[in-house]
Amino acid sequence: MIKKKVVVGMSGGVDSSVAAYLLKEQGYDVTGVTMQMWQEETQGIPERSGHGDGSGAAADARRVAQVLDIPHYVMDFRDIFRCSVMDYFVEEYLSGRTPNPCIACNRYVKWEAMLRRSREIGADYIATGHYARVVCLPNGRYAVSNSATARKDQTYALYNLTQEQLAHTLMPTGEYTKEEIRRIAEEARLPVAHKPDSQEICFIPDHDYAAYIEKTAGERVPKAGNFVTKSGEVLGQHSGVIHYTVGQRKGLNLALGHPVFVTQIKAETNEVVIGEAEDVFGDVLYCDHINYMGMEDLPQPREVLAKIRYAHAGERCVIEPVEAGVIKCTFHNPVRAITPGQAVVFYEDGYVLGGGSIIGTQL
Repeated sequence: MIKKKVVVGMSGGVDSSVAAYLLKEQGYDVTGVTMQMWQEETQGIPERSGHGDGSGAAADARRVAQVLDIPHYVMDFRDIFRCSVMDYFVEEYLSGRTPNPCIACNRYVKWEAMLRRSREIGADYIATGHYARVVCLPNGRYAVSNSATARKDQTYALYNLTQEQLAHTLMPTGEYTKEEIRRIAEEARLPVAHKPDSQEICFIPDHDYAAYIEKTAGERVPKAGNFVTKSGEVLGQHSGVIHYTVGQRKGLNLALGHPVFVTQIKAETNEVVIGEAEDVFGDVLYCDHINYMGMEDLPQPREVLAKIRYAHAGERCVIEPVEAGVIKCTFHNPVRAITPGQAVVFYEDGYVLGGGSIIGTQL
């Protein structure tokens, strides 16, 4: 029997390392690939067989590959990462929206670019260490389904994958909890068994988003403007719209005698709208850039569970098409901080029906 070939995206972390181990144990012909995405020449490795300076993600992945006795390569995806993720991140903030770069990276880099490259070299599948499962539904469509552990579930960030991508994807770690993954890594004597999880955005390791945007966008960065109420009353001066997001309370430096919150960012007028705690809640949102996953389309209203951010537990709502490419979501109970630029993801029975990019609370 001919072994199916799979390219595993190996980040150097424990999840993707165990994914490679599990697939080899299942009999696949496994090749490990580390994606060079944001590092400069001095920080990364060009596309070639793995040889490096002994530090960083590629070096950790290479050590794991040696233990597993599988080939390991580094592929250079810096151009597509800069265009599809880094530039997108900056432009969204400049427009007053709050982006999710991980979702863009998953769709256009970790899947679209890596799958294309992997298929070119004869692979049948690509695989990652995401906590999710790929399922084929009774209607014949592929979808990502909740992982075995709700605490680590990553389906929200995968809603934008296509049917073609899912048909050629394996996610073996979705069957396990994080604790089980670390135990498997220990038993397999993988050198990254106790490596800490990565946090925040990879290309902004110091977590200072505003400084990164200012450095990248230069003179295009909006200057200071007005904090205003929803009726237009000026409350004070803000530092620039890139410093704020909907729902924010800290760092406003407004002495109003009680807590207030960002309720809207108006990039076109360089204003940040301030309101009370109750003003942060809403029961309607609109979204566009729809990706249908578990369902083929939305011909009529449908009740679903919707998540409006990664850490959101989800809320029941009715979704319905209102115009070409736009869906209206009406929640049974108000949700906090509906944030333009973030994703809203629709679930049914634990799998993703689809999702889109939040426009706001009105068209």
